[in-house]
Amino acid sequence: MKALFEGLVIDENGNPAEVTYVGDEPCYVVDDNGFRRHIPSEMVDRQVLDAMKQLIEGHEDLISTQAAKMLGQEDIFSVATIANQLKQIDQQFDKLFELGLPAETRAYMGMIGFKVRINVHGDVLEVEQPGTIDPGDIE
Repeated sequence: MKALFEGLVIDENGNPAEVTYVGDEPCYVVDDNGFRRHIPSEMVDRQVLDAMKQLIEGHEDLISTQAAKMLGQEDIFSVATIANQLKQIDQQFDKLFELGLPAETRAYMGMIGFKVRINVHGDVLEVEQPGTIDPGDIE
């Protein structure tokens, strides 16, 4: 198990949350007035993934068509494969927890301004995803 958003999680004051392990469980560590709170990373990461899932749900066909176009593979089989992967997003998330996000991916996400703001209890207060479209804007 890995902390998916290592380097991308900040506390309510904008301070980065470090990642450490309690046993073999990764935790985000936030400063609570001098007390270092260890929050299991899976608790935070699942909230972020659920927010991303909500953006995808109902738009799998549009997203898969655009993704195939970006990959230069606009054939019907590629579009169907991508759409199927999106419809089984929970299984993809489970794989992510096993493998983690590559450091290069996290670095890129940080460069474009992706941030997860949490409180001292591990509740996600905000997920900043620059460049995303409000689902209400999609027709």
